[in-house]
Amino acid sequence: MDQIDFLGAPPERGRTAWLADGLRAAVAAGRLPAGARLPATRVLAGELGVSRGVVVEAYQRLTDEGLLSGRTGAGTRITARAPRPPGGPARQETGGLRLPQRPSPDIELDLSPGVPDLSAFPRAAWLRAERTVLAEATSADLGYGDPRGTPRLRAELATWLARTRGVRAGADDIIVVNGVAQALALLCQTTRARGVDAWGVEDPGSRGSQDELRHWGVRAVPVPVDAHGLRVPDLTATDLEAVLLTPAHQFPTGVVLSPRRRLALLDWPGLIVEDDYDAEHRYDRAPVAALQASAPERIAYCGSVSKSLAPGMRLGWLIAPRHLHADLVTAKHASDLGNPALPQLILARLLATGDHDRHLRTVRRRQRRHRDALVAALREHVPAARVEGVAAGLHVLITLPGEHDDTVLAGRIAAAGVRVQPLSWHRQAPGPPGLVIGYAACPPDRLQEAVRRIGSVLRQA
Repeated sequence: MDQIDFLGAPPERGRTAWLADGLRAAVAAGRLPAGARLPATRVLAGELGVSRGVVVEAYQRLTDEGLLSGRTGAGTRITARAPRPPGGPARQETGGLRLPQRPSPDIELDLSPGVPDLSAFPRAAWLRAERTVLAEATSADLGYGDPRGTPRLRAELATWLARTRGVRAGADDIIVVNGVAQALALLCQTTRARGVDAWGVEDPGSRGSQDELRHWGVRAVPVPVDAHGLRVPDLTATDLEAVLLTPAHQFPTGVVLSPRRRLALLDWPGLIVEDDYDAEHRYDRAPVAALQASAPERIAYCGSVSKSLAPGMRLGWLIAPRHLHADLVTAKHASDLGNPALPQLILARLLATGDHDRHLRTVRRRQRRHRDALVAALREHVPAARVEGVAAGLHVLITLPGEHDDTVLAGRIAAAGVRVQPLSWHRQAPGPPGLVIGYAACPPDRLQEAVRRIGSVLRQA
């Protein structure tokens, strides 16, 4: 590449995103053709007047997206034009986005939704349970086990889910998975093999879940969401045979599926995939019970410890209608032969001793304080914003008056060192602008500072 004039001057903040976006746009526009060699990271950093770390991180992002490749001695080259998804135009605002986003040195305050307070992880309780498990584990416990998961964890989960979520299932009905993402992957593979290649999804709804479905060849058909949750009449008007939704606390709007909509959905004859998204975090009242108990023969129920303990634990559960169970177990076995045994046994111990429940009570109190601090800061610094949804979960959605491009706003907020997600990332149909803001991972004083910066950006806009 002979010159980099098209990049312009670097901003004061958000330089990694600025550089990655500029190079990505140049590839898409053909200014950087396939095979073009990029400057060495140290050289480009000097020409742009930025740190070498900014260039290294930007190159890595584009390498992860498949736009760049690098080999020792051969430099870094453009591999192809920016890809377009099949069947439609590229989603320009996401630029090859993959959720959840990776940490960035340009982001001082990461308010990504769905991230729990990882500083609250119960290290002492986990260590106690781990010592006990290691002292008691048999040789058989450490061998190849049941792909559904260890019997001890499945038994504890059956009891705990019945008590806390009203789920109707025995230990033999539960499949331990690597989080809800794997549950969706197994369900996609199994339903596609039976001829179901399209699911209804909430709109707006989780972009990450939609990407998961598309990866496995399942078309994500949008079904509108309003203040009462999924609009079931819009679903029944289709010929869909499966739907994915988050009824206890809808992502990203934060609404709860209303009793009337629940009844209407249960009358619908298709497969209901229930993602019990952060249902354990309700701050104003007890959470609504899971749908699964009302129709276990038609509902596939998914959950995980990602929002209660940590995403890095990669532990979750899938309880599906029995006519799907054997095929799902076969798919799980083919995928990974089963989850690691020791974390399963440790979680079983935490459930059995009540340490998991005690941890949840502590975390709820902390996260309620975080949410209250965020809402108070929004009232002070962004008074025009409307906070949507119930007092629950790990995020809030704010909607904004006017005709703002929320993707542009989120980019400007990132340039101020704060990461939030634009509502547009989670929409398929057009709608009012909004920002999805996580609060669990930041203490109240940092949330106050983050919202102050958000307010400054919005006032300038």
